[in-house]
Amino acid sequence: MKQPVFTGVCTALVTPFLNNSINFPLLQQLLQRQTDSGVRSVVLAGTTGEAPTLSDAEKIKLFQKGKEYAHSNCKIIAGTGSNSTAHTIELSIAAEAVGADALLVVAPYYNKSNPEGLFAHFAAVASSVKIPVILYNVPSRTGVDIPVSVYRRLSAIDNIAGVKEASTDITKITKIRMLCPDDFYIWSGNDDQIVPAVSLGAKGVISVLSNVLPRETVMMTDAALDGDFDTAAALQCNMGSLVESLFSEVNPIPVKAAMELIGFDCGPCRLPLGPLSQNHYEHLKSILS
Repeated sequence: MKQPVFTGVCTALVTPFLNNSINFPLLQQLLQRQTDSGVRSVVLAGTTGEAPTLSDAEKIKLFQKGKEYAHSNCKIIAGTGSNSTAHTIELSIAAEAVGADALLVVAPYYNKSNPEGLFAHFAAVASSVKIPVILYNVPSRTGVDIPVSVYRRLSAIDNIAGVKEASTDITKITKIRMLCPDDFYIWSGNDDQIVPAVSLGAKGVISVLSNVLPRETVMMTDAALDGDFDTAAALQCNMGSLVESLFSEVNPIPVKAAMELIGFDCGPCRLPLGPLSQNHYEHLKSILS
């Protein structure tokens, strides 16, 4: 039986910039803050990490430095997905070579692949590496919702670990649990659904919220995993306004503003993402203060 890549909180870490280059000293500080707060896995170069505007060379160095800074305290999950299977394979092999512990591979976007193409894409990527592969389903961005039938077929592949499920349909987690093996693991991709997802069998969350409140996100997720749903639900509700504000505009615009407000200037998002609008900024500031 496969073991989950992680349980609990995995932070989809922002990529800090200084003068439009990756700020590696701040990256080290952010990783230390995560591990000090009980986070034991991070995704680098995911959606929150602005993967679309990072070059391959930047991504590989990000994975390499992340592994160097994290040592054995934190797993580094490398975001290597693209809408080209060949490109995804190339980057996945490079990520494995520099020490990534696992891969997060988003559904191919823009192409809008059919189910057979989705299966072939993920199977080809998995066969190119030995480390675990987590599928990433986020139809609001990719334009494709991976069918559960495709998950079921992919679950037979030894190093496909499960899925980061970021569709808005919470019932899809039930369908996955019904139709896929127990060792095809699910992680929530939605911070507003962590506790409900865990109650349905998810092993945790790949989180944006934990950039800002890592310790509190760990407390909430661990409480849910321990079956203390009264505590977990209270924390979910208490952080609800912040979660809403972190998604008031497209991720990662609000979370980068939040990081600056709490004392970690990670620089602006790269174009074509602009700054957070003034009214959303003031609202976010009022919540954090």
